[in-house]
Amino acid sequence: MSQRIAPLALLGLAALAACEEKKPQPAPAPTGSTTAAATASAKPKPAIEPTSTSVNPFPALPASFASAANAASDDKIALGKMLYFEARLSKNHDVSCASCHAIDKHGVDGEPTSTGHKKQKGGRNAPTVLNAAGHMAQFWDGRAATIEDQAGGPILNPIEMAMPNEKAVLDTLKSIPGYVDAFKKAFPADKDPITYDNLKKSIGAFERTLATPSRWDKFVAGDASALTDDEKAGFKAFDAAGCPSCHTGTLFGGTMYKKLGEVKPYPGLKDNGRFDVTKQEVDKFAFKVPSLRNVEKTAPYFHDGSVKTLDEAVKLMGVHQLGKELKAEEVTAIVTFLKALTADAPKVAKPDLPPSGPKTPKPDPG
Repeated sequence: MSQRIAPLALLGLAALAACEEKKPQPAPAPTGSTTAAATASAKPKPAIEPTSTSVNPFPALPASFASAANAASDDKIALGKMLYFEARLSKNHDVSCASCHAIDKHGVDGEPTSTGHKKQKGGRNAPTVLNAAGHMAQFWDGRAATIEDQAGGPILNPIEMAMPNEKAVLDTLKSIPGYVDAFKKAFPADKDPITYDNLKKSIGAFERTLATPSRWDKFVAGDASALTDDEKAGFKAFDAAGCPSCHTGTLFGGTMYKKLGEVKPYPGLKDNGRFDVTKQEVDKFAFKVPSLRNVEKTAPYFHDGSVKTLDEAVKLMGVHQLGKELKAEEVTAIVTFLKALTADAPKVAKPDLPPSGPKTPKPDPG
């Protein structure tokens, strides 16, 4: 009997073993490569890439803004730098280009309007000098075609530097031996190098060096990591809102004139803008569209410096230029992107200026 039971027992054990073999086995743990692939496929794609079509209208800045009509040289740029900081080009020796366009403050003075001769206030906000040479024209109303033309204006403006005429400016420069030598070096082919035109060319040559590439320029050059995901999303919001209809090109502006209040009238406008230059009705209340480069650092905003914050400026532009009430999150996104256009202010120290000569005019506060 025991011999009959043993085979049955063995049979049962074999069946049990077979049942155990048929139990489902746990799935193997995913390998590192499988996990990485799954994570990559689940990660959202960036809002923009350097090759995105929407990025194309905003190419990188040049290293400087060269001019065929005003070829640069080291001596000319050095002279222009001195003249930029030279307060003796003002009637009372207390105002220079750098007074209203402080390079260490991103090319502005931070005031609604600037202070000039006898503490008078100008009628418009001083735009940044940084990248200004790349604009299609100068001043809010475009009355100067080039940065060289612009450079000669404030010196003779009675509210700004208040020199009475070009002769008075040239007499001052000729009375300073150091400038006599500097002009000869900068314009070696000129028989009489100290001219008002050469003064403008020198300041212009210096200002043409004030280009300020930012992380945006690294991005468009192919470095996708130069912008954060929030900044990329901010550009998408900037684009979707319609901002590039005015703010386009390398400088994100400086390429056209637009009426302030183009869609919805802007309240309290008193400045006629470009109309005062052209006398054309179509130019009434039109101003040059400012560059958005370094806009984070150039408050207050608009032609009269009446808007204190960038958020408020974006909201107002949405209403009056685009006819849109931008949501708070849209404004935040756009401002986040605009900050990616900020670069370090150029490291430009005030140069040593040549001492006055015995015939150099004294300060005149009158």
